[in-house]
Amino acid sequence: MRRPLAWPALILGVLGFGILYVPVIVMIIYSFNSSRLVSVWAGFSTKWYGALLQNEQILEALGKSLWVAVSAATISTVFGVLIALAFVRFGNFRFRLALSALASTPLVMPEVVTGLSLLLLFIGMEGLFGWPSGRGIDTIIIAHATFGMCFAAVVVQARLRDFDMSIEEAAADLGARQPYIFFSITLPVIAPAVVAAWLLAFTLSFDDLVIASFVSGPGSSTLPIVIFSKVRLGVTPEINALATIMILLVAASVVTASLIIYHNSRTRRRALEQTAAGDEITVVGQKESQP
Repeated sequence: MRRPLAWPALILGVLGFGILYVPVIVMIIYSFNSSRLVSVWAGFSTKWYGALLQNEQILEALGKSLWVAVSAATISTVFGVLIALAFVRFGNFRFRLALSALASTPLVMPEVVTGLSLLLLFIGMEGLFGWPSGRGIDTIIIAHATFGMCFAAVVVQARLRDFDMSIEEAAADLGARQPYIFFSITLPVIAPAVVAAWLLAFTLSFDDLVIASFVSGPGSSTLPIVIFSKVRLGVTPEINALATIMILLVAASVVTASLIIYHNSRTRRRALEQTAAGDEITVVGQKESQP
């Protein structure tokens, strides 16, 4: 059977991925350019990677971004799991609609509105309570955790809806009580979703520019803010080198995770085949032993 739409779909797919990945490949190539002009090739060189390692501003901003992303992702995941448990386990409780609206609004709200509202909140809190004193790393972490937990809740909630409650009921019948059931049974089962939620919140926090620019202050500029300020004055090969390192790290992580998943799937499939073969041998033996 002919598929007349296969070739146009393939061509459109190649064009779409080409628009996405060709600029990335060009950027990686020009990160090894010896010229300071990013659009003029002057020969192969790795000097910009050395210059990047000596750039204290970028390294300091990178360290702050990692700390903010790890802290915000951890807080977001904890609150996201609690929100997901409330939605899935407690049914139609009081104020469920209000909580659902609060949890889903940041998903569709423009980042400019979120950043401005958080800025006004921090200014009001400083006037009333004296904290936070100015804008810094702590306000960025709070802001990122605020919208990150909404994304984490969506990911964990999708996994909890498919959770087999009979496992927890069997544990309760055997005498187990909460929170032992959650930490020993529920959490290990939903662990992949929790890890995925943490990684999503980490990526959103590490990549954020708009909200961080509203709630940051002097001395608390994250890596996206520093890169954006440098891009406005002209892209330097150091930025290309930094982006190349980040791309390589992400690619290595994806390849490693894929290999681990592939190895686990092969091991599971072999175990199932061995179990099926053993059951078949047992059935054949029983039939032969019968008179």
